[in-house]
Amino acid sequence: MPHFRPAALLTPLLFAAAVSAPAAADPHAAAKAIYAASCASCHGEDLRGGGASSLADGVWLHGSGGQVRRSIAAGVPEAGMPAFGNELSDEEIGQLMAYMRHVESESELLEPALPDLIPTRDYDLRVTPVAEGLDVPWAIGFLDADTALVTERGGTLRLLGGGALHPDPIRNTPAVVAEGQGGLLDIIADPDYATNGWIYLSYSHALADADPATQPATMTRVVRGRIQDHTWADQEVVWEAVPDHYVNTRYHFGSRFAFTPDGHLYFGVGDRGKQDMAQDITLPNGKIHRVNPDGSVPSDNPFVNSPDGEYASLFTFGNRNPQGLATHPVTGRVWETEHGPQGGDELNLIAAGVNYGWPVISYGINYNGSVMTELTAKDGLRQPVLYWKPSIAACGLTFYSGDQFPRWKNNLFAGGLSYETVQRLVVVDDRVIYKEEILKNLGRVRDVQEGPDGAIYVVLNDPGTVIRLSHDATHPGPGDGNEANP
Repeated sequence: MPHFRPAALLTPLLFAAAVSAPAAADPHAAAKAIYAASCASCHGEDLRGGGASSLADGVWLHGSGGQVRRSIAAGVPEAGMPAFGNELSDEEIGQLMAYMRHVESESELLEPALPDLIPTRDYDLRVTPVAEGLDVPWAIGFLDADTALVTERGGTLRLLGGGALHPDPIRNTPAVVAEGQGGLLDIIADPDYATNGWIYLSYSHALADADPATQPATMTRVVRGRIQDHTWADQEVVWEAVPDHYVNTRYHFGSRFAFTPDGHLYFGVGDRGKQDMAQDITLPNGKIHRVNPDGSVPSDNPFVNSPDGEYASLFTFGNRNPQGLATHPVTGRVWETEHGPQGGDELNLIAAGVNYGWPVISYGINYNGSVMTELTAKDGLRQPVLYWKPSIAACGLTFYSGDQFPRWKNNLFAGGLSYETVQRLVVVDDRVIYKEEILKNLGRVRDVQEGPDGAIYVVLNDPGTVIRLSHDATHPGPGDGNEANP
């Protein structure tokens, strides 16, 4: 169950009004009042998500049924969710749960209509849906000019080719733990895919010998394989944690990929809700890792010879939940976006051995409104290049290097879940000097990638859609013909 604002903000008068609301007119009136006062600021007024996750997409971070009730009553301290058992009666908690399930089952939330054109500072963007009706799509990876793969968090891998979505998922993909924020996550093709056929996947993995009577511990896992006859084949494990470091939470898996020109694969592993572990270099979570394509460790990794470290793959630490990785097309350096708590999402320039500070420093606060740390800076801890406050729930990141939008060469495009946004960031000398929102309120943005055709592809949740943003030459934007960056 996601997070709620503190019950201390609710007055007895509000509860009295909520309980006395006319049930005949609206059977969910009482629950709506409770939700508006205690939940909406985190989860959004329409339940679609805000600083915390959506309550209307069928994904529950802390179980379902009785587990949800217990989470509301007892709280989830490691996730920043306070307990409501002393403020809400069992009946009121039941009303709140029924309302959330009603919104989900009755599909009260209308899918936003896609516009034909979106005006921006430099170009008018043609909006074209290329895949619709997807089940919580998480990432898109391009194999060639005509073919892409889309991951669905539930565990399916979908083929998009020839302008159409194949009706059948790829067979034999790895089993995932599709609970909470876990599932089948990122995807990327090997830079030499045309020669070797390797495709990389990240997902939430449970140990094979897990006790079926208990909730199995999970951790992010990275594998590679090939697709033959619409079937996942030749799977190899590229990276996995040692069994003792798997944890029972169902969030903060991280999981984004980036290849660099020297052939190294970077990927993030979130702190899994165990924030102090991000500062421990003997543990895998709350880190950015760097490996060779086959999973071996580069000899110049910063902790490769550390006597205390079990993970020579570790490249940085103090990263809360990396949900965006992208390689600069000129410098070859890796940039990262990560979720903050309530406020304080970050854009970071990744460098070997650097401590990015979580949870010692942060520009955010706890989900219950309390102060998480008094520090926003400390010697030895790296400051973000940019931070968002309030949070946009940063997710998906790509640099642009194509020819459709010449003015946007080497610009960075960052997606956001709660703000349903794609933002264009102009990066000069490792600084962001300009920011423009080019997309807003078409759905929760899960991934942003440049396609081989030079268009920008955006993966949306609520609705489960992939859209293509292309340059509409018939509607020239105000910047056409002037190719200098702002």
